[in-house]
Amino acid sequence: MHQSKIIKQSIQVTLNFNLIFTSHLFNQNNFVLLDTIKKKSSIAKAIVVIDNGVTAADSNLKHEIKNYFNAHNSQLELARDIIEIPGGEPAKNHESIIKLILEAVNAYGIDRHSYIIAIGGGAVLDAVGYAAAIAHRGVRLIRIPTTVLSQNDSGVGVKNSINYFNKKNFVGTFSAPYAIINDDEFLTTLDDRDWRSGISEAIKVALIKDYDFFVWIENNISLLNARDKDCMNALIYKCADMHMQHIQNSGDAFEQGSSRPLDFGHWAAHKLEQLSNYSIRHGEAVAIGISLDSCYSYLTGHISRLELKRILNCFLNLGFDVFNEKLNPDIVVGLNEFREHLGGKLTIMLLKKLGKGFEVNEMDEVTVLASIQYLKKYSNILN
Repeated sequence: MHQSKIIKQSIQVTLNFNLIFTSHLFNQNNFVLLDTIKKKSSIAKAIVVIDNGVTAADSNLKHEIKNYFNAHNSQLELARDIIEIPGGEPAKNHESIIKLILEAVNAYGIDRHSYIIAIGGGAVLDAVGYAAAIAHRGVRLIRIPTTVLSQNDSGVGVKNSINYFNKKNFVGTFSAPYAIINDDEFLTTLDDRDWRSGISEAIKVALIKDYDFFVWIENNISLLNARDKDCMNALIYKCADMHMQHIQNSGDAFEQGSSRPLDFGHWAAHKLEQLSNYSIRHGEAVAIGISLDSCYSYLTGHISRLELKRILNCFLNLGFDVFNEKLNPDIVVGLNEFREHLGGKLTIMLLKKLGKGFEVNEMDEVTVLASIQYLKKYSNILN
């Protein structure tokens, strides 16, 4: 009888990074970026990759970035011209973008102690973060989110990804950024859809974790609709803090298990984005996905009709849709895709009450379809 030999190993890695809030990051007298990446004994080398939607909204931005590096050239080096890539999901749909960034890393001597600075919305941060994570097994990544959604949710975590096989986030890594810098000036350039879109992620964390935060959002709908900067900054700070606290305290930062409470509403949202050929933006799809799972929670007896009405009216009063024609029986395929993405065991977050989520390991297809019909009827009544 053969005896087995085992060498056991346990590795603990502590990851530290800061989320920094500022205004006018690339003003030459703003030292946040300089203080974040400067070195004691050598010049910090970086390449900058930027969302072309951001440069379209601010034609002076590239000039400001170059001037910033020139003003601090004794400590910072911009290794090559700024790289512009498409914003939104196209950034994640084409391998050519990853190849472009890797070629720049190779050609300009960007090593593991250099920096890739990613400026843009969540999709751009995902794609650039993936390239940074696989180059030299990890180049230091500075994320500069430019949308509400990326400043309060997608840009503050430890995930990077691109889409593959027509599936959202099929290829990706868990890799912590070196730092994240939220500049609220970028929010002033957003159109109303992008301003609104990220609010859905705040509603998400409020519904599953913090009833008082949900009430705060309800009470501040008029200010959010009026694009009040202080109100939005408060929402972003609270949502980002809750997101980061969950990652830190969940005991499963790299999602080795099947529980992903921060993906409340996302199983349907991801499929809805794909079915719409990404004409529905992520935050808009999340609003519909949360509405669907909230309706399912109501129809299965977990939340009251009044609670459901408050959720749906909160979205509607903020200008979101809670139903879209792409939300049809085909959406059920998303459950199987989500199960595969989780690793074989389906785990879905539902609501026990406002501010309190709970997990289930199966969803009844008949009730899902009934939830879709409920949302369609509710939307039609109001319209």
